[in-house]
Amino acid sequence: MKKTIILIAACFLVIAGALCAYAADASPQPATAAEKVAAIQKAYEDIKDIKGSFVQKSTIKDLKKTETYKGQFFIKAKKMRWEYKGDKQQIVYITGKEIIIYQPQQKQAFKAAFSQATYGQAPIALLSGFGNIDKEFAVALKEEKLILTPKAPMGNVTSVELKTSDEGFPIRSLVVIDKLGNRVDIDFSNVKTNTNIKSSTFVFKAPEGVAVLEQ
Repeated sequence: MKKTIILIAACFLVIAGALCAYAADASPQPATAAEKVAAIQKAYEDIKDIKGSFVQKSTIKDLKKTETYKGQFFIKAKKMRWEYKGDKQQIVYITGKEIIIYQPQQKQAFKAAFSQATYGQAPIALLSGFGNIDKEFAVALKEEKLILTPKAPMGNVTSVELKTSDEGFPIRSLVVIDKLGNRVDIDFSNVKTNTNIKSSTFVFKAPEGVAVLEQ
């Protein structure tokens, strides 16, 4: 699981609505890449925090192996908390400058420096950067999905695919693909914004008996 998170590493939010053009017969035309990006940027202006549920599928290409995880996430500015439920419980904290992976069952936590250059550690951190899409990514539209290619190195991340929504939370799902062809698919649900998440949610305090390993 730790390797999966290190492999992963990725969003924040999107749109309030994309403008649709209409042809002469009044049939709606698909939104362009520029319109989708503009809608995402506009949504980011009004979002202070986000929380919701997720289902994550992590695929290792060479091993032809896919693992599925479920849990909850919390985002506020550059801070994040991802709680993985089930047999392999894990909580990932991203403070903006460091990443902490806490494994309660193993009574251990891993702490390391974190930056855009090391997004390969946790592509989930990309959620906090989608407010600057044009600045950080080259954008294309393929089959109604936004294909984002980093302009500057983001660890092993080579591309990010976004599916947007016109209702509620503007990002329905994202796919992070790395240099080895490995991928992480994340679907979002029950997402709520601006609920005044407490800052303490993003603070890790090691319980007694938990070993904290610096990397």
